[in-house]
Amino acid sequence: MMQLQDPVTVLKGVGPKKAEALAKLNIETVGDLIRYLPREYQDRRTVTPIAQLAPGQVTTVIAKVERVIQNFYRTGRRQMLRVLVSDASGTLDVLFFNAGFLKKAFRTGEEYAFFGTVSQVRNRLAMAHPQFTPAKDRESGILPVYPLTQGITQKDLRAWQRLAMPLYEQLTECLPEKIVSENRLTDPASALRGIHFPEDRQRYLEAKYRMIFEELFILQTGILAVKAKSAAGEGIAFDPEADVQDYIDGLSFPLTGAQKRVTEEIMKDLESDHVMNRLVQGDVGSGKTAVAEIAMVKAVRSGYQAVLMAPTEILAKQHFEGIGPAFAKYGIVTGFLSGHMKAVEKRETLERLRSGEIDVLVGTHAVIQPEVEFAKLGLVITDEQHRFGVDQRIRLREKGSDPNVLVMTATPIPRTLAVIVYGDLDLSVIDEMPPGRTPVRTRCIGEELREDCYRFVEQQMAAGRQAYVVTPLIGPSDAMDVRSAEEVAEELAERFSGKNGYGKYRVGLLHGTMKQDEKDRIMEEFYRGEIDLLVSTVVIEVGINVPNATVMVLENAERFGLAQMHQLRGRVGRGKHKSYCFLIRQGDSEVASKRGEIMESSADGFYIAEEDLKLRGPGDIFGTRQHGLPPLLIADLVRHREILQKAREEAARVIEEDPGLLLAGHEELRRRVLRLFGNSLMLDL
Repeated sequence: MMQLQDPVTVLKGVGPKKAEALAKLNIETVGDLIRYLPREYQDRRTVTPIAQLAPGQVTTVIAKVERVIQNFYRTGRRQMLRVLVSDASGTLDVLFFNAGFLKKAFRTGEEYAFFGTVSQVRNRLAMAHPQFTPAKDRESGILPVYPLTQGITQKDLRAWQRLAMPLYEQLTECLPEKIVSENRLTDPASALRGIHFPEDRQRYLEAKYRMIFEELFILQTGILAVKAKSAAGEGIAFDPEADVQDYIDGLSFPLTGAQKRVTEEIMKDLESDHVMNRLVQGDVGSGKTAVAEIAMVKAVRSGYQAVLMAPTEILAKQHFEGIGPAFAKYGIVTGFLSGHMKAVEKRETLERLRSGEIDVLVGTHAVIQPEVEFAKLGLVITDEQHRFGVDQRIRLREKGSDPNVLVMTATPIPRTLAVIVYGDLDLSVIDEMPPGRTPVRTRCIGEELREDCYRFVEQQMAAGRQAYVVTPLIGPSDAMDVRSAEEVAEELAERFSGKNGYGKYRVGLLHGTMKQDEKDRIMEEFYRGEIDLLVSTVVIEVGINVPNATVMVLENAERFGLAQMHQLRGRVGRGKHKSYCFLIRQGDSEVASKRGEIMESSADGFYIAEEDLKLRGPGDIFGTRQHGLPPLLIADLVRHREILQKAREEAARVIEEDPGLLLAGHEELRRRVLRLFGNSLMLDL
């Protein structure tokens, strides 16, 4: 009899190659498979005659292939496959772009089932890139649609999910019985049936609510367990007599009221006998780094070492180059550590750290490697927290004996969510900007003003400044009418090469699929001024500070969230020169117009995040990976915030009663919490 822990190869049709492909989706056992959830559904219960089709309709058409025509266009670089199909009521164009290989998939005179969205192209009805199969093999009903990888089809996954359905009854309830009854939750087997193969809307909604609640409950239980363990530990109490006022007085600027308030909160934590676990949330330019510096000075003067970890090498170097000379004036020794250091330099740094010669270490993920040992670590700081997971934060904390932890983020998260998202941390907010900082002038424009925008970019480069152009996609897409980074970089490199009367400016391209060494090299060249215009995806959202960059251009701005646009805008306006942000949008929808108005009128990241929440509603303002939490399969922290709040309340009750999840009835919950967080909890569970 098949078991949940059996490898997927026990399923009919899963051989070594399919198993290897499934492993890329983190599916190795049958249990993994049944927990691999659909991202959407297709209603294929209705077949529509061609004569009754309307633009925008999503439906199934069964039609016979009349002709297959392959056309080339755009100087032969792209091609279109046109399949003319018909039924008893009319004809339809089925279109495929850059898919000439599909020509062999169709046989003239045979019937196929096409499922897709109807559009109108040159006064003719058409379907672009529909899913299709011979009519005799078509699937019907409400079908789940799963995320795929190469070598795996929807048909494969649906078939394997059906084969695995009998195993639903083997599932063990992970939620406490009282929580299940009070929240009227369906059982795990019914929930999975309703998610994978919903029979009707009511059963689907019941199943979905159960799955969302369960996922958020387990997430919050883990977060609150981390907090409970941290609170239970004896903290390092820093010396109340270790004064930092001389360092504050020596800063080149006076602290704002918000910086003073947050500094006082941190000092109170550091001098207490409990472990500090505090998040400092502040907009770009609000002065989080100065607050962190003061905390590090406090640590060193109390006889301890401090470490500051940043997500990229260039950001770590910028921190090191900024605080190193400042600390040296006060006799504080600063060291740097990254994965790209020469072996001899790394060995020397590690030895100086072990001996206690280095007071403050600044570095990348390299600082959490096993060979890194501190003489007496008392303070751990992570910058741009949303790039680090709970696991990394805990691994860094374990470099000392319950050191104090300070995490920083410039990601503007709505206040209504911050406490829940960062549930294991106390929250401080720097909600005041230093005086004299000039806001970035922002303009939302349409396609018709793109030429004027790029003329302005050229003027800025002629004056010795630098610019960013950010796009939502890396490469060209036939499915979306969006300008990609590769296309824009090619276009602008040609434009600014001198052929069209412009000066010769250096254009660079940066995106997330590049190797880290290549990304670091390009970022470094832009930082040093060797690249004048950097075309990028959102990979530059954080982690780069180039004071000479004065222009940010966002292509297809309608594809970015408000909070994300604000983060990207924060890459400019960091120097003495007036800076500008242009949002080039396609279309003129009411929501797009409102978002443009908000960006033009406000520089307050927290206000913008709240407005983003209101405008986008069920949209995903920030992905789970952004704030370092384990990946969620079905729940959305914004869309499902009311369920999140309820799940947190229930999780708090459980953790208050049983912090280690050791009581009878919590065995499966304990196992699921540990599985979600991997090895990151280290909770003695």
